[in-house]
Amino acid sequence: MARITMREAISQALWEEMEKDPKVFILGEEVGVWGGTYAVTKGFYDHFGGDRVRDTPIAETAIIGGAIGAALTGLRPVAELMTINFAFSAFDHIVNQAAKMHYMFNGQMVLPMVIRAVGGGGRQLGATHSQTPDAIFAHFPGLKVVAPGTPADAKGLLKAAIRSDDPVMFIEHATLYQMRGEVPDGDYVVPIGKSTVQRPGRDITLVTYSKMLEVSLKAADQLAKDGIDVEIVDLRSLRPLDMDPVVESFKKTNRAVIVEEGWKSYGVGSEVAARLYEQAFDYADAPIKRIAQTEVPLPYNRALEQSALPNVDTVIAGVKEVLNG
Repeated sequence: MARITMREAISQALWEEMEKDPKVFILGEEVGVWGGTYAVTKGFYDHFGGDRVRDTPIAETAIIGGAIGAALTGLRPVAELMTINFAFSAFDHIVNQAAKMHYMFNGQMVLPMVIRAVGGGGRQLGATHSQTPDAIFAHFPGLKVVAPGTPADAKGLLKAAIRSDDPVMFIEHATLYQMRGEVPDGDYVVPIGKSTVQRPGRDITLVTYSKMLEVSLKAADQLAKDGIDVEIVDLRSLRPLDMDPVVESFKKTNRAVIVEEGWKSYGVGSEVAARLYEQAFDYADAPIKRIAQTEVPLPYNRALEQSALPNVDTVIAGVKEVLNG
């Protein structure tokens, strides 16, 4: 296994799938000549050419609309949105067209398209460029929503997304591109809709995904020094949502904390907690706790921004509260 960054893992997945399947192409703002806002597609334009690496205007509706049309004609577009916040400009195309066409036309149409979008806060980009609206997109049946927290999962899930015949929203956290991890060589694919245990434990279950996996792992390391053995379940996909490893872990530990970067109200944590209560209520020895972002538009000021985001200390405090409650 090579130890590479999240950026390199995503780039590898795209490159390998484009080499494998001539129907795969990329479109979006600055993906070609510039090599991508986050340098994910650097070198792609020179190798694959302008027909398969297409720079677009700053027009998200056109980007997603073009991807939908291409997918309907048999191509496999990977549409890049510079930030998930811009997806709101193309919201109708994403949730009313891409997500529903297969169902509304009784399976006669398939839309094998991927929407790569950068989400999350922590980079001082202001309230309109730092949101984590993952739960909004996961609300809609017909749209798969994937949010990896490790380089290996980023590569494996993106390859699965490109090969899927369903539209996939692939959410990459803005602060994870430099994260390093071991990534299997070769044609490594991770199935969409399968949660996984990233750290085994016996005392309490932490349920999380994306950036908050990194935060939760660091918190678990510190809690271990106090003799608290934390099990961490990484959702990886928000739709379809695989609750089996979560429920299995909860039945073992009898306590759970759900950690997400998005706002608590109507969020991913709300859904996971509700399902845990529905499926494993008799195993609960304490109320399930949710940890999330402070419910304000994310501030630009660095100190204020960091104080609004979940961090290692808030996770540790939440775990101890549940264990001592």
